Amino acid sequence: MDLSCRSSAIKAVLAVALLCVSAGCSDAVTMVRETPTSGVVSYLFKEARGGPMGSLHRKDALKMMEKKCPSGYVVLKEGEVQGYGSMSSVEGQEGEATGRRWGMQFICK
Repeated sequence: MDLSCRSSAIKAVLAVALLCVSAGCSDAVTMVRETPTSGVVSYLFKEARGGPMGSLHRKDALKMMEKKCPSGYVVLKEGEVQGYGSMSSVEGQEGEATGRRWGMQFICK
């Protein structure tokens, strides 16, 4: 195997590893609370990008509920839940940035 092929193979392996790690560490959609027949799912949203109803993460949250309840589910309550805060590491940007989360409490049919 020549040097250029080996380099390409290493780059491909690193790219796949990076993709796996980044997908596994994402907390964009999380099952906050879970019982055998119900749960609470929360997901990130930004008001400037369509709010909670327009968030791309909403589809993933609905899929998570569908997986938990194959025969269907009923959303009992939904609304904004406590987000998280983080300090900006960019020079000139002071203060705290807050991630906003939307929660959906559901029960399986």
